[in-house]
Amino acid sequence: EVQLVESGGGLVQAGGSLRLSCATSGFVFDDYAIGWFRQAPGKERESVSSISISDGNTYYRNSVKGRFTISSDNAKNTVYLQMSSLKPEDTAVYYCAATKDPNINIRWGWSYNYDYWGQGTQVTVSS
Repeated sequence: EVQLVESGGGLVQAGGSLRLSCATSGFVFDDYAIGWFRQAPGKERESVSSISISDGNTYYRNSVKGRFTISSDNAKNTVYLQMSSLKPEDTAVYYCAATKDPNINIRWGWSYNYDYWGQGTQVTVSS
């Protein structure tokens, strides 16, 4: 059974940091790319960042570049999203997802491209 389990969300003040974790199981980790998405109330889900496990290539939306860092621990089949300099507009439910798309360099931000999803973790940034 494929599982993706997010953790690490919480309430933080603007300018603070959080590290999200996405623990995966049930598939060959190295064959996939893992992405982080987020959805704020009343807004559409948007891509945040992705990492190709096999080659380590990473991708970020412009608004988080320089503030967020995605990484993986292949021994633990876990992907992390280190978030720093958080802003109130980062408030959302954050989801991790897995895709086997070989063209992840082009399609990393397409949510419908991902086959498996976690349940989400709430991140709230207060001003």
